[in-house]
Amino acid sequence: MKITLVGGSGLIGRALAEELKQFGDSVTILSRGSRPEDLHTLIKWEIWDGKDAARLKELLFKQDAVVNLAGESIGKGKWTKERKAILLQSRLESTTAIVEALTQMVIRPSVLIQASAVGYYPSGDAIMDERGPAGTDYLAQLAQAWEAASLPVEALNVRRVVIRSGVVLSKKGGVLEQLTLPFKLFVGGPIGSGKQFVPWIHIEDEVNAIRFLIHNETSRGIYNLNAPEIVRNAAMGKMIATVMKRPYWLPVPAFAMKLLLGEMSTLVLDGQHVVPLRVVKEGFSFRYYHLEPALRDLLS
Repeated sequence: MKITLVGGSGLIGRALAEELKQFGDSVTILSRGSRPEDLHTLIKWEIWDGKDAARLKELLFKQDAVVNLAGESIGKGKWTKERKAILLQSRLESTTAIVEALTQMVIRPSVLIQASAVGYYPSGDAIMDERGPAGTDYLAQLAQAWEAASLPVEALNVRRVVIRSGVVLSKKGGVLEQLTLPFKLFVGGPIGSGKQFVPWIHIEDEVNAIRFLIHNETSRGIYNLNAPEIVRNAAMGKMIATVMKRPYWLPVPAFAMKLLLGEMSTLVLDGQHVVPLRVVKEGFSFRYYHLEPALRDLLS
């Protein structure tokens, strides 16, 4: 297949491009930035500003699938009013441009994979599968708006797949780097109550699941992408300490995180009890079902 990754320059996009290439797909990454020197020569790279629908229409000509990952990182910078506007605008502009480009095309890609996050769901102990209700906090509102922006493609007979991803763990950076830093400094411990769930997924399973959903022509709608074994923050911290052979002793109070991060502290103080019901039911198998082997692979 010919597959275009919109906003594919980040952690997930780069890993997905490599995965698709290995399985024989033709991959093009669209990004605002210049081509990285270490990108595989068989992966194409095109500059796109994230909002020009006419240019995007040209870039999507004869493509079979589109994966929309475009959007500013939610973990960089406090959530000021201005930052929130950027987070929303960066997602809606690119998604709206994709819808406009596909609307103008006569022969369209057959599938759109639309990124979202488990932050769509309310925080708490209640088990959430894909039928779960939306939350009411900022992350939930952001996810709802992002997902809704891609909905019009269904009227174009384009198969729409929304992936609500958990915390993606990778040895190449991202959240895992932040999670392990206190342990490297010998000051690891629970964050807040430590009882909040952490719906995690190994980067290998994340990209394999996306590839599965691209190629499985019966897959459509909402999919949770996180490992079946969900753990609480305290359990994850203890496992990181065990794998890294570091102490687990210094708790970080919730008030300290709120003072440091403001509203963004919900990223670490809240958590959703999410299960990947649909992707498993449709035949996808997780390689890293449990946290311990995932951490040993990533931290070895």
